[in-house]
Amino acid sequence: MWDDAFPSFLIGLREGLEAGLIVSVLVATLVRSDRRARLPHVWTGVAAAIGLSLSFGAILTFTSANLSGKAQEAFGGTLSLIAVVFVTAMVFWMRRSARTFSGEIKQKVTAALGMGAGVLVVTSFLAVGREGLETALFLWTTAQAAGSSSGPLVGAAAGLLIAAALCWGLYRRVLHINLTKFFTITGIVLIVIAAGVLGYGLRDLQESTLLPGGTAYAFDLTAHLDPSSWYVTVVQGTLNLTPQMTWLQVCVYGAYLAVVITLFVRGVRAVAPAPAPAPAPAPAKPATGTEPAPAPAQPESAAMTGKSEPESAATTGKSEPAATTGKSEPEPGATTAASQPEPTPARPESVPPARPAAFALGSETKAPRRIPRWTVPVALVCVPALIAGIAIAASDGKPASSAQVIEVSAAHCGKGFSAPKPGRQTFQVRNTGSRTSEIYLIDPVSNAVYGEVEGIAPGTTRALIASVGTGSYAWRCVPNGGKAVTSAAVKVSAGGSTQAVLPVSAKDLAAPLASYRTYVDQGLTDLLAATRTLQDDIDANKLDQARKDWLTAHVRYASLGAAYGTFADFDAKINGRTAGLAGGVTDPAFTGFHRIEYGLWHGASAADLAPYAKRLTSDVDALRKDFPKQDFDPGDLPLRTHEILENTLHRELSGNADYDSGTELATTEANLQGTRELLNLLRPLVDKRNPEVTPAVDTWMQRTERLVRAQQGKDGTWTPLDRLSLADRQHLDGTLGQLLEQLAPIPDLLEIRKAA
Repeated sequence: MWDDAFPSFLIGLREGLEAGLIVSVLVATLVRSDRRARLPHVWTGVAAAIGLSLSFGAILTFTSANLSGKAQEAFGGTLSLIAVVFVTAMVFWMRRSARTFSGEIKQKVTAALGMGAGVLVVTSFLAVGREGLETALFLWTTAQAAGSSSGPLVGAAAGLLIAAALCWGLYRRVLHINLTKFFTITGIVLIVIAAGVLGYGLRDLQESTLLPGGTAYAFDLTAHLDPSSWYVTVVQGTLNLTPQMTWLQVCVYGAYLAVVITLFVRGVRAVAPAPAPAPAPAPAKPATGTEPAPAPAQPESAAMTGKSEPESAATTGKSEPAATTGKSEPEPGATTAASQPEPTPARPESVPPARPAAFALGSETKAPRRIPRWTVPVALVCVPALIAGIAIAASDGKPASSAQVIEVSAAHCGKGFSAPKPGRQTFQVRNTGSRTSEIYLIDPVSNAVYGEVEGIAPGTTRALIASVGTGSYAWRCVPNGGKAVTSAAVKVSAGGSTQAVLPVSAKDLAAPLASYRTYVDQGLTDLLAATRTLQDDIDANKLDQARKDWLTAHVRYASLGAAYGTFADFDAKINGRTAGLAGGVTDPAFTGFHRIEYGLWHGASAADLAPYAKRLTSDVDALRKDFPKQDFDPGDLPLRTHEILENTLHRELSGNADYDSGTELATTEANLQGTRELLNLLRPLVDKRNPEVTPAVDTWMQRTERLVRAQQGKDGTWTPLDRLSLADRQHLDGTLGQLLEQLAPIPDLLEIRKAA
């Protein structure tokens, strides 16, 4: 846990300090202007910003949790790149604005005071909300890289607490920090950490196949370095550098560091404060033997300037955080010592030079310090890091968690596994091998799967959550391009029964696939005959009969819905719509059933429709000949049980697929028929894994079919969708939606798993 805490600790400290300084300036501005009654408005905006940040983190977490393995990699990789952009922009913005941001905030607050409470709430909300969103995004990406949220959350909490303590000390004038140097040093460290996050994000995108080069390794030190050793864990947790990295990761990592650090350092030098001018010669001593009182220094806070004398507390008599600009001026109406000069005792000729500016404000005359001012802030930052390092060394780099840490590789699958306790358990799965692997917790007797982690990269840790009950348990590791390895089994004798999923292999789906290919092949033969009949009607100028035969041919094609994915370009030619076509219904690429439908129900002549009918017959014939040679992924069969009717809900029942024939419900009935045919072929596999699924599907399938068939007349015509009452449409949509809910488990139950 501690090895993953440092990056989050640093971002929590830095972002917390920025947000804390903003809040301090807001509060101090109101206090100094005697507007304490407006303070609740500031805290309301701050609370809203915190709530927004927490909600944003929750959205990221739950969105990722509901994605497939590759989609999670793509999602995490994309957000990692976005986080790098935000952190880089933050570092450069703070370097540029550190000297002026307090004054800008004061101006906004002053303007807001004259515009009402709502504007003040919005001002504080926007000021703090940006910092919160950046923090939430970066913490989420570091948690993804770590494979666990405990370390990043502990680190972030520690950083935020220390930031709060620093801001309190700065506000109460008991602490002095040169924030210019602080933000410069932490900025460089954050750039290095961001480079590691960038490399991690690119690796995620390579794992998701969105980027190439996933197997082109620049180096592979896994044979020489133990990925679970504490020193490798520290480097990986803080810098996101792993013993195995691709060329893309290494090149982008190096290029980012070279370019960004160079620009950052140049910018720091460009904004370095000019040296203080030489003090003016002392004026001649008056004849009276006394010298005039020295002119008071301009009141100026040293927040992030490092170049001005701290303002005397006597200036206003009120506390103010030192988050002001490098050139602030006395508050209006404030009475200073300089405004009422008095005779002073004689002094030596020379006046000591002004001290370098510290952060906090305080009395101008203080007792000499034996301990340097930077000791306290440096100790607050370094002590937690030192404690974390000691904890890492003492724990040998292993997470301090009650969860079992399971090491997996092609050689040793399930290392560290012992009989788990009954109930819901979390296993931290660490890939110590050199290949990306699929990891399964299985019942070694039946091969049923209790839990799985897809695509775990070398050197990374991912959580696997499973419910443990009475039974046998073992780990099965399937590295990419390698053979499956199964660990020794352990038995659990306590707890109730748990549900595991019996894995499905491509061999299990071979028989249903063969039967479905036969069904589609016969359907294409029937479709060809129906389209020839339609063509003959049009050639003979029998347009009334053509409308009837068009519907017969179209619903036959719709009943083959599960094969759409294999029809490739033929589907666009045979059943394409105008979506995406610049010319709409007049576009030359608009052909097939819907083009003929548009003509038949918009008064087109037989001569105009004849070329489209002829082309439709030709395309169907070409598809029938080509289909036996097309590949049909067996994994598509379970997916189609849900996708056919999902498309029906979005297209036919929304009216988007109708070109005025009013036959949307006829097509819906055909899609129900195609889904039922597919379900009958897969029923034995589904029932073997969960016998409760198909009865529920049958119930809602019958209800949906009854509602649809109720709209068909005795003469075979169908009620157009737009003529249904609102209540009937809502009833039909709701029933089909419930049917989709019952079909949803089938793709997961019949997903092809390497554990099989």
